[in-house]
Amino acid sequence: MDPWRSFVTLLLVFLCNSLVECSIVWPQPYRRYESRPAASSFCKAGLFPFCPTGDSDGKIPVMEDTDKVEVLALKTPVWESRFGDLLGKFHIYHDALGFRNLRTGINYTSEWYELFQLFNCTFPHEVAGRDSPLWCNQGAACLYKGLDYEHWNVNGTITLVSTITGKQFNQLADWIHHDNNTGLYYETFQVDESDSDTSKVWFYSYDCSSYILRVFQAMHSFGAVFDPKAELNYTRMRLYSNEPQLLGNSTEIFGKSGKADVASSLMKFYSNFTPMAASLTFIEHLLKIFEYVALEEEFYLYYNNQYWYLPMKFPFAKITYEVIPLPGTI
Repeated sequence: MDPWRSFVTLLLVFLCNSLVECSIVWPQPYRRYESRPAASSFCKAGLFPFCPTGDSDGKIPVMEDTDKVEVLALKTPVWESRFGDLLGKFHIYHDALGFRNLRTGINYTSEWYELFQLFNCTFPHEVAGRDSPLWCNQGAACLYKGLDYEHWNVNGTITLVSTITGKQFNQLADWIHHDNNTGLYYETFQVDESDSDTSKVWFYSYDCSSYILRVFQAMHSFGAVFDPKAELNYTRMRLYSNEPQLLGNSTEIFGKSGKADVASSLMKFYSNFTPMAASLTFIEHLLKIFEYVALEEEFYLYYNNQYWYLPMKFPFAKITYEVIPLPGTI
């Protein structure tokens, strides 16, 4: 790059960072990373360890190019092993994928979820000796051999969505591995301007269901054809807000040279929620969040390693369960 172009680029960056009204892209693009950092030893998985019987790096075995592989959409209520169909009554489902090689008869299951349980991804911890909150918010793909039909079928569903070749499967496997190593952090909420169908989206969630949707799009790009009769719903935990306000990252907010008033407001907000509170069930956590945003009409969101203030608006929060068509079927 010539010196003049370098100077202009730096000038534009400086002006953008200096202006009060610097343009913000909506929805905020989810940030990608070059590699996955090690999580803090403070972070614990609790009752359900991450990927106990599988490849936590998301790697998938290579198949023969001419193999025929059935792709199954799997759905079951969150924490089904502990609460049965309870959370299914609220349309709170966990999504995953099953792969069935018709030549070998071997099945695999792939799912993307939080390393340290959901509410550790939603709220941070106040740790002695730290100026800023500690986040345990990584998520990742897990692949394991086998498919537990009873687990997915009794209270959930198993839906055949496509049959692909071994070559397409291998392309998908490479894509999943890259996706897993660059998309690192779980995002619980989708934040919308309103609950209308044409609402502006401020932030998209990044969770188990968005993993399935990304995989389906990747499959479609590799030539997969989906069954148009297959209809799949997806759970979304939504917050409703006027335009969010960027507060800054941890370095800009916390510590001696930070923004003391903003830091105080954040810590006061987070003190209302205890990520690892074993005494609270999933539903109790959600009700506590919904009650807070309705009464206080505010929320602080941590997204792309930055803190955002959400001026909440009616209906404040909602769980939706909506059909999203498979790629190429409409």
